[in-house]
Amino acid sequence: MGYKSLQDCITDLEKHGHLIRIKKEVDPYLEMAAIHLRMFEAKGPAILFEKVKGSKFPALSNLFGTLERSEFIFRDTLPQIKTLVSLKNDPLKAVKSPFKYTGSALTAFSALPKKVSNSRIKDFAKTTISALPQIVNWPLDGGPFVTMPQVYTEDADQPGIMNANLGMYRIQLGGNEYIENEEIGLHYQLHRGIGVHQSKANAKGQPLKVSIFIGGPPSHPVAAVMPLPEGLSEMTFAGALGKRRFRYFHDPEGFVISADADFVITGEVHPHVNKPEGPFGDHLGYYSLTHPFPLMKVHNVYHKKDAVWSFTVVGRPPQEDTSFGALIHEITGSALPKEIPGLHAVNAVDAAGVHPLLFAIGSERYTPFLNERRPQEILTIANHILGKNQLSLAKYLFIAAKEDDPLLDVNDIGGFLKHILERVDFTRDLHFYTRTTIDTLDYSGSGLNSGSKVAIAAAGEVKRSLWNVVPAEFALPGEFAGYKIAINGVLAITAPAYTSDLDTNEQIKALNSTLGPKDLSGLPLMVLCDDAEFTAANINNLVWVTFTRSNPSHDIYGINSFIEHKHWGCHGPFIIDARKKPHHAPELIKDEEVEKRIDGLVERILR
Repeated sequence: MGYKSLQDCITDLEKHGHLIRIKKEVDPYLEMAAIHLRMFEAKGPAILFEKVKGSKFPALSNLFGTLERSEFIFRDTLPQIKTLVSLKNDPLKAVKSPFKYTGSALTAFSALPKKVSNSRIKDFAKTTISALPQIVNWPLDGGPFVTMPQVYTEDADQPGIMNANLGMYRIQLGGNEYIENEEIGLHYQLHRGIGVHQSKANAKGQPLKVSIFIGGPPSHPVAAVMPLPEGLSEMTFAGALGKRRFRYFHDPEGFVISADADFVITGEVHPHVNKPEGPFGDHLGYYSLTHPFPLMKVHNVYHKKDAVWSFTVVGRPPQEDTSFGALIHEITGSALPKEIPGLHAVNAVDAAGVHPLLFAIGSERYTPFLNERRPQEILTIANHILGKNQLSLAKYLFIAAKEDDPLLDVNDIGGFLKHILERVDFTRDLHFYTRTTIDTLDYSGSGLNSGSKVAIAAAGEVKRSLWNVVPAEFALPGEFAGYKIAINGVLAITAPAYTSDLDTNEQIKALNSTLGPKDLSGLPLMVLCDDAEFTAANINNLVWVTFTRSNPSHDIYGINSFIEHKHWGCHGPFIIDARKKPHHAPELIKDEEVEKRIDGLVERILR
C-alpha cells in the first residue's frame, strides 16, 4: 500500500484486525519489551502502546512480527519489487522482454527520491532526547536504545541522496558516559555503509553529518535493512516498495530530513571521538558488551504532531528480525546465488543467531579424482561465500554438493545436517581459517571481532549410518555427567564446567583413551555442553548452543586426531566444545518480576 505515514499504516492494520491498542500506561523499562516478546511468540498482532510512562509519545512494536503481516502491508508492491531486484541481477531480461518488464521500469522511475520545499520544517516540532520513549529491553542493557532506526549519511566524496546510505544501526540514547540530551552512541561496523562514509569524512578532517529517522512509512525501515544490489539506492528502494517517492528536504543547519518520518535526530560524528556503548541484548541471544563506539553530538530532535515511536526487541532467535529476514528472502529470492557461480542456495541459520552458522549447496562438477567423488568445486564456492558481504561474518559453513541430492533444502536444519554427517570425511573435509574476523557481536572468539572459521564440505556417497540410539555398551569417562542423542549422529554430552584449555585437553585425552579404540562410525559429532538435556531438547537449542558458544580454532577437537602437512583431521568423532567460557558474554534472561506483572495484561490481550 502507498502509505503516506506510519499513522496511515496503523489505521489500515487496525481496520483489518492486525493491530491492538494497549491503553493502560506501560513502563518502558522492561515491561514494553516483555509484552512485545510474548506477543511475538504468540504470532500476535502489532501493538500500539498509547501511554508510555515518562513520555508523551505513543509507541508501536511487532509491526513486522509475522511474514503474513509484512506481505499484507506491501500487498500492492511485492511482485513488482521482486522483479525490480531480479532485473538488477540480470538486466538482459528487460532487453529480451521489454513489454513484460515495462511496469518494473515505471516502478523504478516513480521511486526516485523527491526533494520537497525546506519550508516543510514547519511540519515538525522540537523536543529532547530524554522526552523520547526511554525503552530498555533487557535487565543488563546499558540504557535506552533506538532499535528500529534509519540512519542516513552521505559520501563526502560524492554528496547527495543518490550516493547516500540508509542503514539500521543501533543507537544508545542515554546511560554510560553520555551527556544527557547532548550525546548519543552509534554502534556499527566499519565495513558497513556508514563506516565507509565516516572513514572518508575522517580523512578530510570533517565531522560526519548524521540524520536518524524513526517511524515513517513501513517501507523505510525495510529499505534500511535490505542487502541491495550495488547501485540500487535505499531511498529508491523505499519509494518503490512503499509506492511513494522518498520525500526529503534540508533543515536550517543543512541536515537531510525525511519529510515522512515521525522523528528525526540530527547530529555530527567527529573524527576519532568515541565513548563506551552497551551492553545491549543482541540477536545471538547474549549481551554485546561495553566497547568504545562513535559518539554523535546531538543538534536537534524533531517530531511530527501525531508522531509514533517505532521499536522492536532483539534477542535469541526467532524474533521480529527473523520475520524481517523472511521478507528480505522473499524479495531477493535467488539473487545471491546468481552472484556466486555454482552456488544454488545459502541459508544463514536464524536459530543459531544468523552469523555463526551457514548452510550452502553448490555444484560439484569437477572430474572425479581417481574415480572418487570428493569436495572440489564446492571448496571454491565456500571461499567465495566467506568473502561475501555479511556472509563473511560466519564462523561455521557447511556446504553440500547438489548432485548428491537435488532435493536437499538449506532451510531444513535437521535434514541438512543429516546429509552432511552421512557423507563428511573428517580426515579430509575440514578447512580452517584462523586468526580472522567474525561478527563484532560474537564473543566466542579471542577478542572483539576476532576469531576463526571452518568450512565443512561434503560430496559423494553416503559413508555411514547415523546412530539414533546409543548402544548399550557405550560409556564415557567418569567426569562426564550424562549424554543424550540430539539428532541422528549427534550426541550432546554434559561435561564438567569449563575451567581452562589445559583442563579441556586432559578431558579430551580421557575421551580419546576411552573411545579411541571403539567403532563410533555412526556417531560423527559430539557436542560438549553444560546441559545435555537442554541442548538436545530440540533442534533450535542444539544449533544455538553448539554454534554460538564455540570458536572453531579453539573449540574443535576429535577422537584420534592428527596433523599432517598443517592439515588437521580426525579418524573418530568430531568434537565441538560448546560450554560457556569466562570470556563469553552473558546470555539474555528475562526479569521474573516483570514477567509476573504483565501476565494478566497479556492474557487479556490474547484472549
